[in-house]
Amino acid sequence: MRTLVLDQGFQPHRIVPWQRAVVLMFCGKAVVVEEYDELVRSPRIAIRMPAVVRLVSGVRPRKQAIKFSRFNVMLRDGFTCQYCLTRLPMQGLTYDHVVPRTRGGRTCWENIVTACYDCNARKGDRTPEQAGMTLHSRPAKPTWLPLTSLHVTEAALVPDPWKSWVPRMAHLRA
Repeated sequence: MRTLVLDQGFQPHRIVPWQRAVVLMFCGKAVVVEEYDELVRSPRIAIRMPAVVRLVSGVRPRKQAIKFSRFNVMLRDGFTCQYCLTRLPMQGLTYDHVVPRTRGGRTCWENIVTACYDCNARKGDRTPEQAGMTLHSRPAKPTWLPLTSLHVTEAALVPDPWKSWVPRMAHLRA
């Protein structure tokens, strides 16, 4: 079982094993927000397993480069086709080279956008201008991404107690 850790502002921060969450609680670094039904027992105490905890003190942001990946491109673009602005589940999207690779376009943050399969096929091996399509936002390397530590691709993997704390994952539900 895993525990979702929220920062002071109730935003998802990271996922930890439930044992780490219990240590954070007993050290006074976190408080329980949601619990699983399962009990954790020791010789002296029995508590419900923590599902969601909130950190008591602030979190120092990490100076870490954001990895280029299909999932992170989708996060940056809000799981939305950048041509028709349709929001879709991850399975309904692909990524598109704004300048096609055959024309010297690279696979990098500044040349990749999220596209639905229909728009990607319509654009084909052309630039958006050549295809007569509007690119609604210019791709750029993000300085931060929501949920960077929460790489879940299937709604079945998201425990019920987390769903109200991770609203951006609603697009993953079947």
